[in-house]
Amino acid sequence: MIRGIYMKFTLNWLKKHLDTQASVEEITDALTDLGLELEDISNPAERLREFTIGKVLKAEKHPDADKLKVCQVATDEGEKQIICGAPNAREGITVVIAKPGVYVPGIDTTIGVGKIRGVESHGMMCSEREMELSEEHDGIIELPSGEVGDSFADWLAKNDPARVDPVIEIAITPNRPDALGVAGIARDLAARGLGTVITPAIEPVPGTFPCPISVSIDEDTLDGCPVFYGRLIKGVKNGPSPQWLQDALKAIGLRPISFLVDVTNFFTYDRNRPLHVFDADKVAGNMLRVHRAEGGETLMALDDKDYTFNKGDMLISDANEPESIGGIMGGLASGCTEETVNVFVESAYWNPIQIAYTGRALKINSDARYRFERGVDPEFTPVGLEAATAMILEYAGGEASEVVVAGETPDHSRAYKLDTDRVQSLVGMSIPADEQRRTLEALGFRLEGDMAHVPSWRPDVMGEADLVEEVARIASLTKLEGKPMTRPAGVSKPILTPMQKREGTIRRTIAALGYNECVTYSFIDQKTAALFNGGDQATALENPISQDMSHMRPALLPGLLQAAARNQARGYMDLALFEVGLAFHGGEPGEQHLLATGLLTGSTGPKDVHGARRAVDVFDVKADIEAALNSIGAPAKAQILRGANDWWHPGRHGMICLGPKKVLGIFGEVHPKILREMDVKGPAMAFTIWPEEVPFPKKAATSREALHLRDLQAVERDFAFVVNADVEALTLVNAAAGSDKTLIEEVRVFDEFIGGSLGEDKKSIAITVRMQPTEKTLTDEEIEAVAAKVVDKVTKATGGTLRG
Repeated sequence: MIRGIYMKFTLNWLKKHLDTQASVEEITDALTDLGLELEDISNPAERLREFTIGKVLKAEKHPDADKLKVCQVATDEGEKQIICGAPNAREGITVVIAKPGVYVPGIDTTIGVGKIRGVESHGMMCSEREMELSEEHDGIIELPSGEVGDSFADWLAKNDPARVDPVIEIAITPNRPDALGVAGIARDLAARGLGTVITPAIEPVPGTFPCPISVSIDEDTLDGCPVFYGRLIKGVKNGPSPQWLQDALKAIGLRPISFLVDVTNFFTYDRNRPLHVFDADKVAGNMLRVHRAEGGETLMALDDKDYTFNKGDMLISDANEPESIGGIMGGLASGCTEETVNVFVESAYWNPIQIAYTGRALKINSDARYRFERGVDPEFTPVGLEAATAMILEYAGGEASEVVVAGETPDHSRAYKLDTDRVQSLVGMSIPADEQRRTLEALGFRLEGDMAHVPSWRPDVMGEADLVEEVARIASLTKLEGKPMTRPAGVSKPILTPMQKREGTIRRTIAALGYNECVTYSFIDQKTAALFNGGDQATALENPISQDMSHMRPALLPGLLQAAARNQARGYMDLALFEVGLAFHGGEPGEQHLLATGLLTGSTGPKDVHGARRAVDVFDVKADIEAALNSIGAPAKAQILRGANDWWHPGRHGMICLGPKKVLGIFGEVHPKILREMDVKGPAMAFTIWPEEVPFPKKAATSREALHLRDLQAVERDFAFVVNADVEALTLVNAAAGSDKTLIEEVRVFDEFIGGSLGEDKKSIAITVRMQPTEKTLTDEEIEAVAAKVVDKVTKATGGTLRG
């Protein structure tokens, strides 16, 4: 089964196709640079690097324990005493030592110096399970060779390399099906200069008798399966695969089943050539027919599930019933078992689009489907059959029949002109013409003059520009140097639009506040989009890359929450992320809007001796959104209202508005139900700004306005109001601020008292109102008049009373 859009292989497997001395780091760096991005690397040798080889000089019974032995062990630090309970601990054996300070993964323990039944022990002699090499734990490891003090990882690399073979996992883009085989990856690395491709000769295996099983393809199915190769191998002995094959499959996460099945899995990953094997004795009528389903046929597949087919699905049937889902998965009834003695090997080419249709309809994910729907090499179809035949005969014996063929290999030959000057114009790199030609030849292109013939394994190369891309990719786009474009005469200097300048300003401001910028996909899944009032048909993509990218995003917050979830899953809990980009409220041109969104999770900083660390709260994002709005010239006086969308916490958010319909931004806590749906550990605080809603100044200026300082004394008055317990402080603040917009500069809450003599359903909120005169000092009468307006406005807005 596929595990996502990734490809796994081991270093030793790669070296069967690439003669190289490059290190793992050099290979992985080159792969990412070539467009085969590294996802993960597992290097067992690094985990075992601190373990060393020792030799038991003496082993005596422990004075206080029958099953323990006191061993004197030669190590690179001299003779050490180690207590061991293994039954095979004895004098003269070569062992693996974990010295004090070494972490032992199998028991999740760091070894220290300790006493066991009163006797000191300075280390540990390890078993295979303790080192996570296998489940063997009946005794400690006994090595047949090795010098005292040598690295055990180095010993394994020399004597049992499969145990420490690094496993590399790379992401494969949909346009690179050739990289779904180790041979294709080796070809790219060789073209980069990291070694030489090893091309083993695959000689045709002569058949000694006519194949008793006939193959046919219905006329209406030739567009889906243009060619089908097969042959019978009789007298095979199926059983466990050779150890090298089992090790290779296990390393990439596949379970060895039996040799005949493992051969098909091997070539799927080795050469991107899916195969299938039928137990020939179970094929009724000695015939296989490739045809389209009438609709309603059923088959129990190799995944032990029953499938019912739709009209037009491609099947392989014998004389009685379907035996395989063409290009996707075989049937259980005709599958090979250890009792199989006669096997029919299939190597066919299937149309990518029709495989995708059937796979999606049946909801089957398999390695075969994954490769066929992206495109395999059609010309390797008969060669893959010959390679599999040779391997089966070598390890399972038997006698091969002549090859039977139905249909014809499709002709994918095409050629495009190589214009060596276009690299400079399209990519901006200067690459010598001879080097460009060598690059394409190393990638398998055949050059005739200026015409480059595309190899059959590269369905993605469809024009001259693709040739340029291949040349630039191998040369490395990291060598691309930014150069200013020459300015033709009469062309005015470029200028940014006011909105582009505003976008840059808000981006720099939020980054300066300590946020890390993210660039997330504009596509998200329908379920997530629906959480943010999106996910409707208007924003659905006609041909999405995957189900996780089916709709245009209605907001930036979903992408940031997904990024936070991924970081939290890796142990990074304290996050400050932001993004500036477009969100979409429809599918037509212009149905988009610019947003700037920030997200805080976790705590304000690391633990310290002063206890300053605390969880982020609403006031953190309130301060940040105010700073961001201020940087783009938003009016200082704005209302903060409730009523935002339901992905915000209903009681812990605020909308910064210029009136009830002019929303500049929203800040607050993300609703807990949203965090649960998106697997984010909360609480999480966020803000969103609509830069396009912030009014531009009426007069354009090239410099900042002069600072206006007031030379008149400001006046502050405190008020305490008794209101119902459910009245929000924000309502009271907005009412007070609106009572005299000319004189009142600021209103802030400084106290809240609940219960007591006020009663259970009442509370007292105390505010400070700051009045700033602009023309003359305020008189007592003027101050009292403003105070009366404040009391009147708050009383009407909240139903409260001034506390006496």
